[in-house]
Amino acid sequence: MIKMNVGIIGGTDGLGKTLIYYFRDEFEVYITGTDHKKGRKIAKELNVQYIESNAGLANISDILVIAVPIQFTSDVIREVAPFMKSGTLMVDVTSVKEEPSKTMAEALPDNVEYIPTHPVFGPRTTRLDNQVIVLTADKKGKWYPKVYNYLAGKNMRIIETTAEKHDFMMSIVQVLTHFSFISTASAIEKLKVDLTESEDYESPIYNLMIDMIARIVAQNPYLTYNIQSMNNNGPKIRNTFADAVVELRDVINNKDEDKFVEIAIKATKHMGDITNALGRSDKAISALSYEYTYLTQSIGQEVGLKHIYSGKIHVGILESIDNKTAVLRNGNKVKKLRIANIRILLPSELYQWKIENLNTKTEFISCAFPKNVNAETIEDTVMNIDNIIDVKLTDAYAGPQIDDDKISLTFSVTALGKSDIENVKKLFTGFGGTIR
Repeated sequence: MIKMNVGIIGGTDGLGKTLIYYFRDEFEVYITGTDHKKGRKIAKELNVQYIESNAGLANISDILVIAVPIQFTSDVIREVAPFMKSGTLMVDVTSVKEEPSKTMAEALPDNVEYIPTHPVFGPRTTRLDNQVIVLTADKKGKWYPKVYNYLAGKNMRIIETTAEKHDFMMSIVQVLTHFSFISTASAIEKLKVDLTESEDYESPIYNLMIDMIARIVAQNPYLTYNIQSMNNNGPKIRNTFADAVVELRDVINNKDEDKFVEIAIKATKHMGDITNALGRSDKAISALSYEYTYLTQSIGQEVGLKHIYSGKIHVGILESIDNKTAVLRNGNKVKKLRIANIRILLPSELYQWKIENLNTKTEFISCAFPKNVNAETIEDTVMNIDNIIDVKLTDAYAGPQIDDDKISLTFSVTALGKSDIENVKKLFTGFGGTIR
């Protein structure tokens, strides 16, 4: 089966680079970037092809993804539009949709389809399942149902709307929230607050709020600025926020309790389903508390911890934890992991990891049992012992050297360690057997 060519202009950084991981197993992926040395290195590491020319990439792509910074998107669309083949598709992944949509409609020939698109997640996202993606096609051709079905097959939450509606909604989802969060972070900086010291006084809600603010502030500031400046609804949103802040400040400074309560109640009612909001935030708080409690109770025991972003799994004896760090020991090696960046493996996940990564032990165990023993019962019981991977009856013998009322059964036992096999021998003797 011939794979389609997917080209990603801007595939060396940010979301463009992240898209490589999603596409490379199903398509032939080609990327471009502004730094050719860096681009060739990334292409080699991720097993895709690097093309030095945007126009050349457009000419060989069945689907061309524009994943460059917002301020360059329209220029790149105009640059490559003349080089796209008839019957192909152009997609962009920027956070604003009105300008790219207008540019594609003007620059692309009629025989090239386009779907302005916004994946509402960032480069740190590790899976597409349940992620939101917005499609703002002003006309739907043969490619549209294919793209829709592909995204639906990834279990994504697909929103179909206009570019104008998208940009207004994103002025709330991104422009307002980013502006308010960065304003809060800036105020903390101006007050010279030591956040490390504030952690001694923090509530779970404060902890979550600071984490969310830090997540926004840590994003590429050029991207954040362009989200603010290139959304046509931005000025109205920022002015309304500033007016609300000033009004609230003046109400409190003037000690107008009644007005403050009026504003708070009105805002609360407009928030909608407060019960669901409380439920979701309670879940987040409970998850943090459960994780910390689980780790505290596991000190001195073996645990498996998976790094959320690298995917690497660390297994060892948990020596200690504080409010930020877990310390694992594996033999002479000690590893410190930030609790915020790890996920605790379930027992079944840890067991599977051991099977796939540790050197297993296999031993043939012969044991004389009473003749009425049931071999299948023995096998089933052995498989319930921790760290046993497999057990099979390989031989049954009754004859010289075996008492008349006995039968010798030989089992092949595969386990994670020698001590686990010794536990099987103890079980056999518990069944009335005698190890031969």
